[in-house]
Amino acid sequence: MKDTATIAHTHNLTTKQKWTIASTSSGFALENMDVLFLSFTMSSMISQLHLSGGAAGLIGSITNLGMLFGGILFGLIGDRFGRVKTFTYTIFIFAFATAMMAFANNINEIYILRFLAGIGAGGEYGVGIAMIAESFHKNQIGKMTSIAAIGGQVGAILAAVLAALIIPRFGWHALFLVGIVPVVLTYFVRRHLSETDEFIQSQQENHESTIKAVFKYMFSSPKVAYQSGALMVMTTVQIAGYFGLMNWLPIIVQKQLGLNVSSSSLWMIATIIGMSLGMMTFGTILDYFGPRRAFGIFLIASALMVYTITLAHNLVSLLIIGAVVGFFSNGMFGGYGAVISRLYPTEIRSTANNVIVNVGRAVGGFSSVVIGILMDHYSLTVVMGSLSALYLLSLVTMLTLPGLKGLTVRK
Repeated sequence: MKDTATIAHTHNLTTKQKWTIASTSSGFALENMDVLFLSFTMSSMISQLHLSGGAAGLIGSITNLGMLFGGILFGLIGDRFGRVKTFTYTIFIFAFATAMMAFANNINEIYILRFLAGIGAGGEYGVGIAMIAESFHKNQIGKMTSIAAIGGQVGAILAAVLAALIIPRFGWHALFLVGIVPVVLTYFVRRHLSETDEFIQSQQENHESTIKAVFKYMFSSPKVAYQSGALMVMTTVQIAGYFGLMNWLPIIVQKQLGLNVSSSSLWMIATIIGMSLGMMTFGTILDYFGPRRAFGIFLIASALMVYTITLAHNLVSLLIIGAVVGFFSNGMFGGYGAVISRLYPTEIRSTANNVIVNVGRAVGGFSSVVIGILMDHYSLTVVMGSLSALYLLSLVTMLTLPGLKGLTVRK
């Protein structure tokens, strides 16, 4: 339990708290950087290895499946044996698998390595979020998980910059060699972090197996099963909206509105800036006013703002709209870890985060396929309406979660 001094000094972070947020933010940044290397090397892979569209598309799907598997596996390990060691194991796995891509010369090797990278990346999320939740007061968690999520956006920018510098000069294989860099982070994590008192106390008081505890708190009754399923629906919508925003909206605008956007990097940077500002804003609202108000505001705004993409008539307006849509649609991402961490007990916290978010990743990742099909057969308004409907579905789902009412706001 956090004492009153912690509550009174919520803005004065201890050295351990600073290392926790620095480590998790850095870990998420490097993980996202490694994952996004695939996006920037895909065209080169297809050309050099003579891959079909289906074979190339399967790479991303296999990575998502690896994330789901790794999320379950390392969630359980993190809850059973500790957050800090498990966090470093996940970093090492995705870093090693990414670096080995530099030596992959056929599609089967790529599938294996991307599955392994997914295992590490998927395992890292829940363990890192659990470390944050157990290191900060409950009224700081929303802001802190949002800061960690911003780390992921920094990783996206790093991936874009490194791809632009390395691929033209040294080829796509060389880019993946950079993936070994995150291993350095494991040294600092092991040196400066230790298990929290909350986790140690939970280990001493709970002797039930982790698997049984997961079933008990997540699926054992209709009420808790509905809560877990509803949160999966919300994270699925979150990921689906993200992929729709980053992968398809610029293409939609270029094709249907006749704009000529010379480089996707400008769109990405503008959108990431909007996302990062949205994450900080959302985390602050969540901590002060509670999750129902925070999610309610951002989900309604997201459902409305996706239509503004039709107002883009030049590059400047497109970049502004991209930032605004990113602000609302992806600003919520850090909030899921905060909510899940408070709805589920310490003994299954990393597993609950990993299972719920990685199910969202696995299912929501197919949104690119669905949006592509809609683009082929329907108008821009229908495509935007579909995205809007998803956010409204998430809003209704959120309002039916009784557990959120119990998450008190800042006193």
